[in-house]
Amino acid sequence: MDDLINKLIKVGSIKFGEFTLSSGKKSNVYIDIKLAATNPEILETIANAIVEKLRSVEFDKIACIELGGVPLAIAVSLKLKKPVLIFRKEKKVYGLGEDLIGDLKNGDRVVIIEDVVTTGKSAISIMERVRQKGGIIVGLVAVVDREESNLKFESLLKLSDLIKAKNFLNSTKI
Repeated sequence: MDDLINKLIKVGSIKFGEFTLSSGKKSNVYIDIKLAATNPEILETIANAIVEKLRSVEFDKIACIELGGVPLAIAVSLKLKKPVLIFRKEKKVYGLGEDLIGDLKNGDRVVIIEDVVTTGKSAISIMERVRQKGGIIVGLVAVVDREESNLKFESLLKLSDLIKAKNFLNSTKI
């Protein structure tokens, strides 16, 4: 995953400094996978790695939450030919008032794809909504695990990997 870390740093998807995360927590590392997903080479690298993580999982659908998970889920969907379920952060108050784009049937086995997991709040929201609609959660994969949640899931990278990379980069500067 060193190649992925290098690509993320190169495009500015990993920043070091002082940041406030969406959870309200403070962090000295900001991870912007949304930005990385706008780069086709990086998106393909991420999708290939997620596909590899899912090799042993039997599932019917891929779920994500808007916005960060959408390009990731679509890229994996194209590779595996599996339908996507996109959950809105909040139900629409207009139109049909739906919180789901896609067709979730009772008994569908679902894998959730996340960009970054900090507290796990959005992943838990998707899990609850999939279950309410009769789906079965069979896996969760995140690009980056900030190592702060109690969820059990697969990740491509951990926050500690990114910090090690920063320390390595700092130690090799001339």
